Amino acid sequence: MAITLEEVSRKQHGEKSPSPGPWTATARYGSVMAADGARSTTKSRTFDRPEARQRAKALVDLAVTEIATVDPITCSPTLPIADAARIMRDRDISCLPVVDGERLVGIVTDGDMTNRVVAPGLSSADPIAAAMTPDPVSLPPTAVVADLLRLMLARDIGHVPVTDGGQIVGIVTATDVTRIHALATDLLTYDIAGADSVPQMVDVMRGLPDLLVRLVDANQPHATVTRRITDVADAVTKRLLALAENELGPAPVPYVWAACGSQGRREQTGVTDQDNGLIIDDSMDPGHDAYFERLARFVSDGMNACGYVYCAGDMMATNPRWRQPVRVWRRYFDAWIAKPSVEAQMLASVMFDLRPIAGDRSLFTELQHDTLRRASANSIFVAHMTSNSMKHQPPLNFLRHIAPERSGEHKREIDLKHGGVIPVVDLGRVYALKGRLTEVNTRARLLAAEEVDVISTSGGRDVVAAYDVIATIRLEHQARQIAAGEAPTNYLNPKDLSDFEREHLRDAFLVVRTMQTAVGQNTGILR
Repeated sequence: MAITLEEVSRKQHGEKSPSPGPWTATARYGSVMAADGARSTTKSRTFDRPEARQRAKALVDLAVTEIATVDPITCSPTLPIADAARIMRDRDISCLPVVDGERLVGIVTDGDMTNRVVAPGLSSADPIAAAMTPDPVSLPPTAVVADLLRLMLARDIGHVPVTDGGQIVGIVTATDVTRIHALATDLLTYDIAGADSVPQMVDVMRGLPDLLVRLVDANQPHATVTRRITDVADAVTKRLLALAENELGPAPVPYVWAACGSQGRREQTGVTDQDNGLIIDDSMDPGHDAYFERLARFVSDGMNACGYVYCAGDMMATNPRWRQPVRVWRRYFDAWIAKPSVEAQMLASVMFDLRPIAGDRSLFTELQHDTLRRASANSIFVAHMTSNSMKHQPPLNFLRHIAPERSGEHKREIDLKHGGVIPVVDLGRVYALKGRLTEVNTRARLLAAEEVDVISTSGGRDVVAAYDVIATIRLEHQARQIAAGEAPTNYLNPKDLSDFEREHLRDAFLVVRTMQTAVGQNTGILR
């Protein structure tokens, strides 16, 4: 049976977010009285910082018992389905191992409750044995996280029991894997926040490429990976601003440092530069610019040293044009909206992705809302932005096959950024303008556009699924390059993909082209 783009997307983004609160088994599971048919002698597990630092440096070598919930809640095969469902709901757990005596004989997940109970119409009084997966695949206590990841990917499962001689001693879920990789990100940002100098930050940042590879290898959704990679960039920016103020003294007037481009959209990958600006309070006078120029230079130079290279287009706060009080920024946007020249469209495309990183966010919020209101009300500007969104086209030929470059440095390759990701980013920006959406992340814009009927439900689902496929293939390609000791790029030879991946990438490109045509004809926008 063919797998659709939406199904691929759903698998990539179907995991529930980790629940808040301390990461302990007791907090998640607790103990269950015998009256509800379950048994548990749960032990708590917490990571203190010294242990976490050591583990984060070798995640794939961790024993699965280090991240497993030990002595998990279990039930007998004869327990009624209704009681099993009640246990899972009340204890907020996504799976329930089934044991006969001390031996593991099955497992039931929240997905099983839908696919094997609700869909077939089983009675809630039937025994859970009728809905469980019998003899589930498991791992021994000696297995490591690398074994776990391979098993989860190969079997497409999110719950793996840990057994010793047939007896269950723990359970590991995809959420557990997500948490430990999130911990690695937190450790990196923690070390950045504690750095006393730029050289210290540079040293900490050596761990970023490895973090990206591990997140991708753990089959994390692309939106999760890019968000965590961007979290690191945000931490670098904030720490550099703090170090700058320590050296220069406090700012003479309030300001907010804002990022645009991929950092602004929270979509950073293995290939990125810096795009930023300073929005300063209107109480700024000409004499204050010397301070903000030095502040911007300190931060920009520090980011470059940490691997966020200078913007080739000079869209940085070091450029006086992008280091201005609110009233000047307002004039910029007013002029771009009133006279949408080619340059104005280009600048507006970048600056509509601004996101405040540090400082007085109120300086940005009012500016953003006013700009969206004026821009969306100007049909000529929206039309120009719509036309601008058509400039980057997916690499397809007239037969609708993937069309690599035919000559030059990237012969036989396709550009996954400008031919894949950017066309969707541009569509998302147009949808955001039309719907006055404050989201700047592309995936969030697409989902929000569907919710407010800017695009149809079917169109929204298709373009989100297409974006997920393209962005995932791009990230996986860059992760492979980093793991091989190569510099990551956006260029890929389609022959390096499997037939399955190539077919879905082609389908994704077709969806993007269709949505571009629709938005150009105003048929993909409902309002």
